[in-house]
Amino acid sequence: MSHEPNEFERSASKGSGPGLLRELWGFMKENKRWWLLPILIVLLLFGLLIMLGGTGAAPFIYTLF
Repeated sequence: MSHEPNEFERSASKGSGPGLLRELWGFMKENKRWWLLPILIVLLLFGLLIMLGGTGAAPFIYTLF
């Protein structure tokens, strides 16, 4: 019993969408929410520090603070 896929199924089978950062950038550009940019940069830097904290670069990061 086969059926024609609807729009939702077709878009789901195409794979992943544009991605979180591209979505946020498009939102900021469309709605003129440029005040969000410094917040996003700080969040990305904290994420980078957390990721590097578990690697061999950890001793060098800890000396910065």
